[in-house]
Amino acid sequence: MADEVDQDAMAASWEAEAAGDSTGGSGDDAFAAEWEAMVGGETGKTISASAIGAERVLNQDEIDSLLGFDLGDDDGDEKNGIRGIINSALVSYERLPMLEIVFDRLVRLMTTSLRNFTSDNVEVSLDHISSIRFGDYLNSIPLPAILAVFRAEQLDNYGLMTVDSNLIYSIVDVLLGGRRGTTAMRIEGRPYTTIERMLVTRMIEVILQDMQAAFEPLKQVDFSLDRIETNPRFAAIARPANAAIMIKMRIDMEDRGGRVELLLPYATLEPIRKMLIQQFMGEKFGRDNIWEGHLATELWSTDMQVEAVLDELPVPLGRLLNLKVGETVFLNQPPDGSVELRCGQIALTKGRMGKIGRAIALSLDGPLTNSARRELMSQ
Repeated sequence: MADEVDQDAMAASWEAEAAGDSTGGSGDDAFAAEWEAMVGGETGKTISASAIGAERVLNQDEIDSLLGFDLGDDDGDEKNGIRGIINSALVSYERLPMLEIVFDRLVRLMTTSLRNFTSDNVEVSLDHISSIRFGDYLNSIPLPAILAVFRAEQLDNYGLMTVDSNLIYSIVDVLLGGRRGTTAMRIEGRPYTTIERMLVTRMIEVILQDMQAAFEPLKQVDFSLDRIETNPRFAAIARPANAAIMIKMRIDMEDRGGRVELLLPYATLEPIRKMLIQQFMGEKFGRDNIWEGHLATELWSTDMQVEAVLDELPVPLGRLLNLKVGETVFLNQPPDGSVELRCGQIALTKGRMGKIGRAIALSLDGPLTNSARRELMSQ
């Protein structure tokens, strides 16, 4: 009985609240005003409770753009986002415009030499040139592959050449008489045989000879094969953080082919960096041969007054004023002592005094000093 009374009382209170809502009670107005103040109710708009808890979720494309990764363009040179900030310390190959001309020449030479090497229709194309850290490149090499470490003799450093498995099996198939129109059989999970390594080594030597011919107009560089590796850890020629230039080339033999990648550390290219920043072959920055020749001619014909100082004595002014004709002045210099040669106040060098015929001569003991050269050039 008591439960029924409580339920009746509760129902009555609910009816009273409902009646108050229909009449627009002041309590609800205060509650609504508080909600509007919390959500910016000055605009006069109402929002639902479900909209309050909604959150913005990034999709995969937006995440890739934020991080700077684009799976659809692995070879792209432009990087943005966090990846662009990380790679901003690398030197772009565009600062070495002559390098692109050298490798364009290499592509033309390789097309001819590989056609003679394989007796097949070979097309070589340059995919792109980019900057990369050496450690990142070693981690990105698709295995299995053959890595050739070669030495640049005149540059006194090393480079790396990577031949992927598709090109290895294609070269082996072509050189051993495989029929055209059939794809090379690829057997995974086994090391390369001695025959396969020897055939690929011959192709690498052909490419190195073409590289030597491509660099010849710029500088004579002899490239020699140092060793062949199949494990990237044994092909380390620089520190992982060092920057390097990566050149990707595609070799196609009708329906067969693959990629060859060249990696040249910046330390290897440093001796010829001034040549690689040229816009065209033989460019000279700020030099005028005609003016240089005219300046050299005028310098050789310039007259310069030179004095030979035997000795210097501190003499009182009164003693100097009382000097008479025929009076002897004794110097603190022996007859065979050194004499200083001066041009104005600049000490040039030293020598010994002698006599040739009736003329007094001076035999120099050494060339002009470096300080004298700098002072003369500054004047």
